[in-house]
Amino acid sequence: MKPVSEYDVADLGRDIFYPKGKLKVNNKKPSGITVIPNIAANPTIGFQIGIKAVAGRKLGLDPATFMSVAATSISITTKGIIYFYINHNIYTPGNKWNLQGSLVTAKSVTPDFGLGIGEGSGKTDADLVLSNPTRKGYVLHSLYFNFREKVYKEIQKNLFVGAGVSFEIRKNIEDRLHGATALTPYNIYSDQHGFNRDHYSSNGLLLNVQYTTRDNQNRAYKGMYADAGFRLNQTWLGSSKNALQFLTDFRKYFSLSSNHPEHVLAFWNWGSYLVSGVLPYLEIAGTGKDAGFRSGRGYTVAYFKGTQYNYSEMEYRFPITNNKFLSGVGFFNMQTANDAFGTKLFERWQPGGGAGLRVLFNKHTRTNLCLDYAFGKYGSKGFFLGLNEAF
Repeated sequence: MKPVSEYDVADLGRDIFYPKGKLKVNNKKPSGITVIPNIAANPTIGFQIGIKAVAGRKLGLDPATFMSVAATSISITTKGIIYFYINHNIYTPGNKWNLQGSLVTAKSVTPDFGLGIGEGSGKTDADLVLSNPTRKGYVLHSLYFNFREKVYKEIQKNLFVGAGVSFEIRKNIEDRLHGATALTPYNIYSDQHGFNRDHYSSNGLLLNVQYTTRDNQNRAYKGMYADAGFRLNQTWLGSSKNALQFLTDFRKYFSLSSNHPEHVLAFWNWGSYLVSGVLPYLEIAGTGKDAGFRSGRGYTVAYFKGTQYNYSEMEYRFPITNNKFLSGVGFFNMQTANDAFGTKLFERWQPGGGAGLRVLFNKHTRTNLCLDYAFGKYGSKGFFLGLNEAF
């Protein structure tokens, strides 16, 4: 039986505007660039409108070269967030070098639900506010700037070592509802650890090892990705405090069908562990604080956080239509964190999960439009819309 051709949004557009096949045919190479309205909605940002462009292509003629991807976007949301970013993940011909980086500038509105995993801890009123077992919501406004760049060199097939820098700066930090004198998690933590409440810098060196065999950076059917490394925040780089973190990112993909490789079981584990020093409150690892801000669907960003944090997720991906235009996912995640009052990492877990629909936006780069409904504990739930898979 003749295989069914893949069908994406560009094909849909041609069928709508040129129903009788009158579109002029050319022999140009299919474009790896997708430009779309950047419409999204989730509990963290509210409703978002903007424009987004994503691109993917292989550099050079070596068929073993991994696909390079890049994206940029500018958007505004109903919660007053204005966000601009550029990011890239580039593999040079033959995978000799890998460059990963991003530039972000934003007028940010950050939700805050205290430190830890939702376990009431401590003996004083300040301890109870900081651990926040009822998950009372606070909101912090700020200006946020980030520049990050890592350069990896392949030393063996699929194995890379890399180094880089990251500069994260926040200014004009304020809780407009509670004010500067209120007993809030942010004020308590900042005062305890000697941070200026109005601003801080978290600037450091990055040292990493990466191993990857993924067949596609946007939506892998098979292979794995592993990255582990240290971040060294240094005052001589302008950081407000010194700190040493160990970070890990592991992803594994199993294609469950040779005839329909889109049937995929995917696993993800991400961790951040403070070895020494102290981090600014808003830079502590937690829900949605991974590089792509995609972990913890079902909760807002930083709903749970700790200086020791670990996140795991499993997702089943499957086609719905024969032409791959529509597909679906089901996912389940777990996260755990320590707090400052005795709750240890892996001692308590918080679950989340949901399901989603995928629309094939660009079949040449496997770019999907992702629409997910997810839920967690404490009545947390939301609709999450994005481009490309969560991991």
